[in-house]
Amino acid sequence: MGNMIDFTGQTAIVTGAGRGIGRVIALGLARAGANVVLCSRTKEQIDAVAEEIRAAGGKALAVTTDLTDSAQLERLVDASVREFGRIDILVNNAARSFLRSLLDLREDGWDKCFSTNVRAVWLLSRLVARKMIEQKSGKIINITTVGADKAEAGMAAYGCSKAALKHLTRCMAKEWASLGINVNAVAPGFTRTEFSQPIWSNPDVEKMICQVIPKGKIAEPGDVVGAVLFLASPAADYITGNTIYVDGGTMTS
Repeated sequence: MGNMIDFTGQTAIVTGAGRGIGRVIALGLARAGANVVLCSRTKEQIDAVAEEIRAAGGKALAVTTDLTDSAQLERLVDASVREFGRIDILVNNAARSFLRSLLDLREDGWDKCFSTNVRAVWLLSRLVARKMIEQKSGKIINITTVGADKAEAGMAAYGCSKAALKHLTRCMAKEWASLGINVNAVAPGFTRTEFSQPIWSNPDVEKMICQVIPKGKIAEPGDVVGAVLFLASPAADYITGNTIYVDGGTMTS
């Protein structure tokens, strides 16, 4: 059957690629041969990841992007095509979150979560899909969370926005399947990143979290990469509209 995880000659865009899960996904795609376009609001972070990829012999382009700005999304897509000629893979990883109870959460906090986690994904995916339609192929992978299915105290805005993203994934998959585009999601469980550090940095809280994860430990960013590479590969050509849970068994309880 050969090596189905080989993206030589393909181009992937990864949002939120400067740190955490996004950074590791970008490095994984590069190791598998893809040209990688990294985007984030923080230039220094994506520049560093791009240099890491180039130092290992890969090709990378860093494009500083505010995903809530439609003009910047267009600039990102145009820069990707101009640099590499095509877009084969889009990983919508960037996200916003606020650890606040529903009673304390401000309206603008709710709006910021939905603007980044849902609206920006729709707008960027639509721009990229138009390029993929011309190629008659493409893979879009959205990073959601188990919190899209399981309510977590203090995480309502994040969880609700990711639940919307999960359904958006299915809608895009249904509309674009006949156009040669596969759209799926990867839902990590609790993962050790800077994003979640305010929670796991407390040893007592970390211990409590690990007790409810069947695997008994918090995920590392690298645990998520395999599912993304699989969905982006030819091995997943007949899979669309689905979610892979990378959660250590969290969804079993």
